[in-house]
Amino acid sequence: MSKDFSAMEDSNPSSNPSIHEVSSPTRRRVLQGGLGGVVTSLLAPLSSVAVLSGCATVGSPDKLIGFKSVPATRIDDLIVPEGYTATAAFMWGEPVGVAGAMPEWKADASNSAADQELQLGMHHDGMNYFPLDGSKRGLLVMNHEYTDDGLLHKDGMQAWSAEKVRKSMAAHGVGVIEIEDRNGSWDIVRPSQYARRITAATPVALSGPAAGHPMMCTAADPAGIAVLGTMANCAHGHTPWGTYLTCEENWASYFNGRAKPTAHEARWGLRKEGRGYRWHEHEERFDLNKHENEPNRFGWVVEIDPMDPTSTPIKRTALGRAAHEGAWVAQTKAGRAVVYMAEDAQFEYIYKFVSRDRVKPGGFAANKELLDHGTLFVAKFNNDNSGEWIEVSHGKNGLTAENGFANQGDVLIKSRQAGDILGATKMDRPEWIAIDPHNGEVYCTLTNNTRRGADKQPAADAANPRVNNTMGNIIKWKEAGDFDGASFTWSHFVMAGDPANQRAQTQGNIKGDIFGSPDGLWFDDRGILWIQTDAHSTNMHKDDYAGIGNNMMLAADPRTGEVRRFLVGPVNCEVTGVVCTPDMRTMFVNIQHPGESPTDRSDPADPSKYSTWPSGQKGARPRSATVVIRKKDGGMIGT
Repeated sequence: MSKDFSAMEDSNPSSNPSIHEVSSPTRRRVLQGGLGGVVTSLLAPLSSVAVLSGCATVGSPDKLIGFKSVPATRIDDLIVPEGYTATAAFMWGEPVGVAGAMPEWKADASNSAADQELQLGMHHDGMNYFPLDGSKRGLLVMNHEYTDDGLLHKDGMQAWSAEKVRKSMAAHGVGVIEIEDRNGSWDIVRPSQYARRITAATPVALSGPAAGHPMMCTAADPAGIAVLGTMANCAHGHTPWGTYLTCEENWASYFNGRAKPTAHEARWGLRKEGRGYRWHEHEERFDLNKHENEPNRFGWVVEIDPMDPTSTPIKRTALGRAAHEGAWVAQTKAGRAVVYMAEDAQFEYIYKFVSRDRVKPGGFAANKELLDHGTLFVAKFNNDNSGEWIEVSHGKNGLTAENGFANQGDVLIKSRQAGDILGATKMDRPEWIAIDPHNGEVYCTLTNNTRRGADKQPAADAANPRVNNTMGNIIKWKEAGDFDGASFTWSHFVMAGDPANQRAQTQGNIKGDIFGSPDGLWFDDRGILWIQTDAHSTNMHKDDYAGIGNNMMLAADPRTGEVRRFLVGPVNCEVTGVVCTPDMRTMFVNIQHPGESPTDRSDPADPSKYSTWPSGQKGARPRSATVVIRKKDGGMIGT
C-alpha cells in the first residue's frame, strides 16, 4: 500500500502508553536478466549503494543465496540478476477467461464497465498459486487493491458518471485465472472453468459473531448477513484446506462521511468526501449520511474457494475488523489454525486468531466453519523483549458493556477501540507477516511512521525505536511453545536505511544491500526471506532515499542476516506479492502502480507522464502486471 491515505493513519487517538513510557496480452515483454543489451546502457548504480560481490555458487552448503546482486537504479524498467529472465504478464485489463466473455484490453482505456468486470483489475497486490498440475498448471489468485481513475477511464474523472463508478468498482477485488506453462511461456488458459472476477459489487456472505449484529444491518440487508463486494484488497493468505484469504485495507477511503463524525466513525478514519473516489455520488450505499452501517461491513478477512467459481466469498468476522494488510496461517502441532494479521496504519496493532477446532482432512468442505469459532488476541511488545497476547473477548480485560462492548459482535466491529482499552502496542504500520518454515519464528514488516515522536504523538519505544521513522524495520518474534502460545520473545531482524544518510535514525544496520520501507514478506521452503519495498512516490526522492532508488525485492538469509537485491522495479511502482511454483523454478511477482502520480490521480491527458512500463512505448498507459521470473538454466529461483 503506497498511497498516503492519512484517513487510515491518523485515527488512533488512544492514550495507550508506548512501551518506552508488454503492452498486449499476445505480446509479452521479456526483460533479460543482468545488465546486458539495451538495459546495460541505461543502468547507473547509485553512488552510495554497496553491491555485494563474491556470491555463492549453486549448491554451496553454507549459503542460501547464490545470485549476484543487482544495483539500485531509478530507470523506468525492471531489473533482475544475471542468468534470469523476467516477463511482464497477466496485466490489468487482460480477460480472465470466462467462457464466451473475453473482452480485449483497449490501450486508450475505453473499455466499458461490463468489460472490466471480466478483466483483471487494477493494481495487483497479494497473490497465491494453487496447483492443478504441480508446477506446470495452476490457479493464480490475486488482489486488485485500488484504482487510479486518471488511468482507468479514457478521460479520467471528467464527466463523472454511474458508468465510471461501476467500472472503478469492477477494477477492485480479486481475480482468479488459470495459468499454464506452455513450452517455457506462462499463459492464461482461455476459456477456463475456474476463471472469475470478484469485485466491489459481488455478493459476499457475512459469518461469525458479528454477522446479524445491529451495526451490520442496512435497508438493503436488514438481516446483516449479506454484503455487496469486497474492496481495498491488499495482502492475502491461504489456508491448509485450500482456500484464499483476501484482506480489506483502506476501505474507509471510499465512503462519504459526516461533517461531524461520531467517535466510532472518527476512530476508523471516516470523513467527509472520503479520499476522492466519489462512488457515493452514484452508489448511495457509500454515503454514510444515508447508510450509516455500510462501513461496518468492510474491513474484514474474506475467504474464497478458488476451485469453485460458483461459491460465495465469506467475510470471517471472528478474525476482527481492521485496515487489514493480510492474514497468514500457521498450524499448531495439535492441528489448530492460527491466523496472524497486521493493520497497516500508523500506531495500529498486530493480531492473531486461534481456531477453536482442529483442521480436518477434506478441504474446504470439511472446514467451512473453522474460521468462525476461536479466540482473537492483540499483541503487546514489552521493553525487555518479552511480549504477550491479550485476549480480545467480550467480558474480559475491560471489554464490557460499561466500556461500550455489549457483546462479542461489538468487540469485533470495534476492534481498534478494543485494542485501545487492552493497552496493545501501537506499531509503525505493521504490514506483511511471514513465518520461517524451519524454526517457526514470525517476521513482520514495520514499513514506516513519520509521525512517531512528533508533537502530541506516541514517543519512540523499544519495538518502534525511531522518531520520524521514514525507513522502517523488520521485527520478529518466537512464540512460547506453539503458535497458540500466550507469550513470545521478540527482536529486530533489521533496521532499514542508508549508512550514507546524515540523520542517524535513517542509517540502518543492513548486512548487504540497502533498502527502505519494507512491506511484502515471504519465506520460500528453503528458508530464504524475500523482502519487498514500498516507499511512496512522494518520498522516494527525498534525502533519506537519495541512495536507494526505485522500490525493489531482496533476498535475506535469516541465519546470517545477509541481504541481496534481487529485483528493482520501474519508476514509482510498488513491488508487492510474491509466490513460486512448488518446484521453485518459476517465481511470480506483482508490480503495482508503475508511474504512480504523487496525487494518485494521474492526468488523463498525459497518462505516461511518470512511466510507460511495461510496454516502454511512448504515450502508453502504465499497467500493473505480474512478472514471471525464471532462471535461464532452468534452476531454482534464488540460486
